[in-house]
Amino acid sequence: MNMSSSANATLVKRMKSGKLIGEFSMWSANLLRLEDDMARIATHADMLHVDVADGHFAPAMLFFPDLVSAMIKKTSLPIHVHLMTADNILLSQIDQFAEAGADLISVHLENKNLDEALARIASLGKAAGIVLKYDTPVAGVAPYLGRISFLTLLGTAIGVKGQSLSPAACPRLIEAKNIIAKAGKSEMIILAADGGIRENTVPELRKAGAETVVLGSFAFGATDLAVRIKWLKSL
Repeated sequence: MNMSSSANATLVKRMKSGKLIGEFSMWSANLLRLEDDMARIATHADMLHVDVADGHFAPAMLFFPDLVSAMIKKTSLPIHVHLMTADNILLSQIDQFAEAGADLISVHLENKNLDEALARIASLGKAAGIVLKYDTPVAGVAPYLGRISFLTLLGTAIGVKGQSLSPAACPRLIEAKNIIAKAGKSEMIILAADGGIRENTVPELRKAGAETVVLGSFAFGATDLAVRIKWLKSL
């Protein structure tokens, strides 16, 4: 077992509990009072999700390695960095976020240097994940299942907040779950849904096979976060 295989196995063992995992997107936190928001969610979140976008691969421009370095000083939760970056800077971004302390680094199936990116993550001893845009064929992930611990399917257009869930999101999760099972990797990979997370969509995403959902305003904007997370865990 190489370093990344060990990191993948350790992370999955830590996260899998049979209950829906709460992955909190820091994009929806109060960025002027980030430390306060991190303290507020500390007992409710299972993982912190940090989106990174370069304004090219995705239309937004988000976050940077120093943020992860600062967050690590204030949390014991695992940090999942989702890289939405162009091929020419992908490897350097992996290096920087690994050095900053990310526990899990996810890259996109659409990156042309995906194979090299996964190898770089492995060489740095970090757990790896793959993300698919909402219209990318799910079957394309099959050759990489032995190298990842997270598979995240976007249910909305990349890098844009507040969109409705694509009607294809749940069928795509079902397809991904079946591909993972067919490969014998169900105990080794966590299937995630990101985008369009609402009270009416979470039960359907869960039913379709999501083991974690990336919670943005659905968590940070909750009137009673404890009640909302209790409901989430009951699904």
